[in-house]
Amino acid sequence: MKETDREAVATAVQRVAGMLQRPDQLDKVEQYRRREARKKASVEARLKAAIQSQLDGVRTGLSQLHNALNDVKDIQQSLADVSKDWRQSINTIESLKDVKDAVVQHSQLAAAVENLKNIFSVPEIVRETQDLIEQGALLQAHRKLMDLECSRDGLMYEQYRMDSGNTRDMTLIHGYFGSTQGLSDELAKQLWMVLQRSLVTVRRDPTLLVSVVRIIEREEKIDRRILDRKKQTGFVPPGRPKNWKEKMFTILERTVTTRIEGTQADTRESDKMWLVRHLEIIRKYVLDDLIVAKNLMVQCFPPHYEIFKNLLNMYHQALSTRMQDLASEDLEANEIVSLLTWVLNTYTSTEMMRNVELAPEVDVGTLEPLLSPHVVSELLDTYMSTLTSNIIAWLRKALETDKKDWVKETEPEADQDGYYQTTLPAIVFQMFEQNLQVAAQISEDLKTKVLVLCLQQMNSFLSRYKDEAQLYKEEHLRNRQHPHCYVQYMIAIINNCQTFKESIVSLKRKYLKNEVEEGVSPSQPSMDGILDAIAKEGCSGLLEEVFLDLEQHLNELMTKKWLLGSNAVDIICVTVEDYFNDFAKIKKPYKKGFGEDVDGYCDTIVAVAEVIKLTDPSLLYLEVSTLVSKYPDIRDDHIGALLAVRGDASRDMKQTIMETLEQGPAQASPSYVPLFKDIVVPSLNVAKLLK
Repeated sequence: MKETDREAVATAVQRVAGMLQRPDQLDKVEQYRRREARKKASVEARLKAAIQSQLDGVRTGLSQLHNALNDVKDIQQSLADVSKDWRQSINTIESLKDVKDAVVQHSQLAAAVENLKNIFSVPEIVRETQDLIEQGALLQAHRKLMDLECSRDGLMYEQYRMDSGNTRDMTLIHGYFGSTQGLSDELAKQLWMVLQRSLVTVRRDPTLLVSVVRIIEREEKIDRRILDRKKQTGFVPPGRPKNWKEKMFTILERTVTTRIEGTQADTRESDKMWLVRHLEIIRKYVLDDLIVAKNLMVQCFPPHYEIFKNLLNMYHQALSTRMQDLASEDLEANEIVSLLTWVLNTYTSTEMMRNVELAPEVDVGTLEPLLSPHVVSELLDTYMSTLTSNIIAWLRKALETDKKDWVKETEPEADQDGYYQTTLPAIVFQMFEQNLQVAAQISEDLKTKVLVLCLQQMNSFLSRYKDEAQLYKEEHLRNRQHPHCYVQYMIAIINNCQTFKESIVSLKRKYLKNEVEEGVSPSQPSMDGILDAIAKEGCSGLLEEVFLDLEQHLNELMTKKWLLGSNAVDIICVTVEDYFNDFAKIKKPYKKGFGEDVDGYCDTIVAVAEVIKLTDPSLLYLEVSTLVSKYPDIRDDHIGALLAVRGDASRDMKQTIMETLEQGPAQASPSYVPLFKDIVVPSLNVAKLLK
């Protein structure tokens, strides 16, 4: 308290000091005193009121506690009296056992009387229910079934409530209502039959499907009510819960699976297109079924059943299972393509799940893949392996077929421009095109892999083609009378090389999207080199063929026989002309020395002829100089042969011409193609002329 007093004095001093800081404030001391006195009186009044209120509350509380104590004493006394009375009445209660038994018996009799009418009418209701089920009046049949079950369950519940251990009476009741369970099973069969044909029923008689759903809903409500009562009493009637809603979805799922599996009408043995037909039937059935479910079935089911969503999941799962089964079979290459095309493309296309009639309920993006990536990868590996074997076999067969044409007695066909050709390039690239188009239906990645495979096998095939062309030439040289159209078919082989080159370029341009993909394919120069080598060997063989035919007649030139008169030149001309007509059917760029270059070679012949037929020997030097300037690769042995053919050049003239040539050849133009450097000059002498 002393500490409090000191704090109060200090506060007062501080407050007074604050009010009396100037001399003129001393005049207001009395005013300040009266104001503080009023404040003090107000505070004291409030304190007295608060203390009085607290005292009143304490007084009231004490009074209530006193009353409560008296009440507790009264209750205690009352409980003691009750306990005393209860102890005294135990014997009396025991003596009322007979009354209790009578009450139980009365309750049973009352329940029996209440259900007596139903009990006596059970056989009749059973017959009526059976007739209604057979007539297809399912709602009425179910109503009577519910009455039977209600009577049975009520009696069994009363028995259970009064004496749960009395199994004899329970068995008696269950036996009397024994037909009830059979009726329930029979009705369920009818419901399941309707559900199995629900997609047909909903079109013809939607009210029947609605009746089935209503019955299932009734049973679901009864199941829920009985399960709620079980929590309180522990009693469950026989056959409950029926769970018909759960069974309904099981039946629908089984029906969907059976419908998917039942679409396979053919086997590989009976129809090579069995899988294509099977998948197309599945597509049509699933699309039609889902459209019906979306537009009609949804109206027959309560919204919380989510019937379309559940059916969609059922179809998707059934399809996934079916595709897995198909993928596990030993499929051929074309069958793998059909399966993967359907799974990866058709299923999610507008022809099926992305169909406008299924939107917006079906979201393709939320559907799981029908086949796992692992299975797809295995199928693709199998396909590529099988395709590789098939392409090798196809190419081998195509080459064998083409080789049979080479020995025909008739000329090969010509294209629209008159160039000889065989069907080999068309067959090969048609096969490549078909496989690439098929692969493109599956994925861009597979298309690229197939293209690379085709080009790789093409590379190997061209090497075999080259060997076969060489063997063809060698076989002909052993017996030049066979085959009859060797020249024409060799020209066709040469032309095929150009066709192959053009087809390879076209194929890569069509199926490779960019330069990055270009890098994954075998190099074009490699195949071009093989093709050019085949063509070069073919052209060489053709030229060899010409000179083999002309050899005998060329040897007759500058001989006694020739001097005395011979038709060797005529034969040579006719032969060359005949070959020229054939060689004109060689395609660019392999038509070199023939076709557009013939005029140039004819000019060379004319220039040489001018030297030979010159009548004035004095102009011979000028004529030879002109020839040398035109053809700077001409050699002295060529000039010597020309002069020897003339036979009238003097020794001095020959010496002058030769010395002039030795001074150095003229400079050739950049566009000049050497001609004489490959021409070999046989030795000419008088002895040959005397033969």
